[in-house]
Amino acid sequence: MSVANSDFNKSGVTPLNVAQAPLYSDLDLRLGVIGKKNGGGSGDITPLTDIDAVKNAVKNLVLSNYHDRPHQPFLGSNIRALLFENANYLTAQAIQSEITRVLTDHEPRVNNVNVVVVDNSDTNEYRVTIEFTIVSLNRRGRISFYLERLR
Repeated sequence: MSVANSDFNKSGVTPLNVAQAPLYSDLDLRLGVIGKKNGGGSGDITPLTDIDAVKNAVKNLVLSNYHDRPHQPFLGSNIRALLFENANYLTAQAIQSEITRVLTDHEPRVNNVNVVVVDNSDTNEYRVTIEFTIVSLNRRGRISFYLERLR
């Protein structure tokens, strides 16, 4: 079997007709299924790729508590304990520093992390916005969510 020289890219430039494989992939924990109801799709769980996969990993890491993951007891944060403190500026600053610490220590795919935590003391909840740069993709990512205690 022979291989033609045109199959190789000697210049290092990716041809336009070649699809790029995703650099990162992750499982969507919402378990969305690729549509199979009307005969279309495979019925598989929808994967998250590249920037969406990193966003998902960042959020899961921030919301993980210590000892949640087997064989990695110190992977996570102390956010849940902070949610039972009084909702004020000092607690918001503690949550902000905890999120920054866990991302700096345990997520090597992101840098330039900027965390903004705004407390809503009337409803005992915090609005968290995390902005970061994905190192290998050189793209900015942003996620926002609310933190509130359940009980």
